Amino acid sequence: MPFSLKHKLVIGVASSALFDLTESHSVYLTRGVADYRKFQREHENDVLARGVAFGLIQRLLSLNGDSEQDRVVEVILLSRNDPDTGLRVLNSMKPNGLDITRAVFVSGGNPCIFLKAFDASLFLSANEHDVKSAISQNLPAGRVFPTEFVDDDEPELRVAFDFDGVITDDSAELVFQFGGGLKVFQQMEIENATVVHPLGPLFPFFAKLADLHERETELKE
Repeated sequence: MPFSLKHKLVIGVASSALFDLTESHSVYLTRGVADYRKFQREHENDVLARGVAFGLIQRLLSLNGDSEQDRVVEVILLSRNDPDTGLRVLNSMKPNGLDITRAVFVSGGNPCIFLKAFDASLFLSANEHDVKSAISQNLPAGRVFPTEFVDDDEPELRVAFDFDGVITDDSAELVFQFGGGLKVFQQMEIENATVVHPLGPLFPFFAKLADLHERETELKE
């Protein structure tokens, strides 16, 4: 029987968002593919340091229960590596306490083509090209940037959303920026006060998080 992702919160995450690939990526850029492959094989058992999106993914996975029926979050690794060069990433999962069992290696291809198939509510990557490619196809994606912020071990999941262009579409924001400024924007908002905003690219992610929050609240009662 095929595995079903229906009713689950599905997140696609690139290895560049999940782990710190600075060293190996530098080898790829400066020494080429052959040396990169050699480097990855030589270090395949060296556990990678945590990346920018690690804390978010870890907290989302912590919402899962022990049984498959209670597994409400599914995180899928979407990597530009092939299975050979990506082995180090897979080997870094368990030591870092990540319950990620599914991965797609596209061997230099575009990982975004799998987002619809997995019904993913969000794709995170440090690769600007991949994120722009996903957005151009109206797929929910976000780019992670390097940061000096040190994430702690606080277990609580906190997610903040922008509104225009994220939970709803960016039609109102476009009026503000290009349609006449604040006064025109305010007038349009008054005239359309009872009109529901069209949904934005991350609304499914927002809605499923809300469902998970309700579930967690019920479990604690």
